[in-house]
Amino acid sequence: MLKLKNFIKREINETALLLRCIPATVVTLFVVSVICMNLLANKTLVQLDFIALDGGILISWLSFMCMDIITKHFGPKASTKISVLACAINLLTCLIFFVASAIPSNAADYTAFNGIFGGTWFILLGSTVAFLASAVLNNVLNFTISRAFKRNPNGKTAYAVSVYVSTFVGQFFDNFIFSLIVFVGFAPIYWNGFHWTVLQCAACALTGAVAELIMEIIFSPIGYRITKKWRENAVGRAYLEYMGKGE
Repeated sequence: MLKLKNFIKREINETALLLRCIPATVVTLFVVSVICMNLLANKTLVQLDFIALDGGILISWLSFMCMDIITKHFGPKASTKISVLACAINLLTCLIFFVASAIPSNAADYTAFNGIFGGTWFILLGSTVAFLASAVLNNVLNFTISRAFKRNPNGKTAYAVSVYVSTFVGQFFDNFIFSLIVFVGFAPIYWNGFHWTVLQCAACALTGAVAELIMEIIFSPIGYRITKKWRENAVGRAYLEYMGKGE
């Protein structure tokens, strides 16, 4: 019990130090992108036999870019902690939206508003589980691949390879897990038998991951420049030294 208490205390102190050291702009953009991704997912942009893309693709690249930046500078554990924070804030936001949608009003017809902001619990469940799982996978894979470039783990090539591979794999499993939970698990029960096959889930996850990878390729130079600036300015030195990563 004492070891558990010490572990929890150490993690709390470590997280508090991380939040003081990591630039607020990146954390803010990350949290906002996760919330917006959840809202934009309510609109389907493309729906064909082999691909289905919702509005979340317009901003999902920002979530993964922020994770890549944090992982590259602070490590995968730090990035995962910020991912959990973003999910917690998103859940709180969804709860507030749900309460607002549930409060009756005779001022106007708020059916559309209530439909969007009220949400569907199993979609929120699926998106949360999928995002957390893909975030851990993305962060660990990103870090592992970049460390494989022993001569220059902070160079452009190492950054590009690590973020492209980790983003593609992470996005694939994000889409696949979400599809399995929502369209295989709950949709047949709550949507009058509508469902996807596992093959459809995999196909849409693959094509969605390719589309999201293209977005990552376009915007990844921004992420590389940010991480380079952070190293030059010794951003978060206190946290890196605490974790034994100080340069």
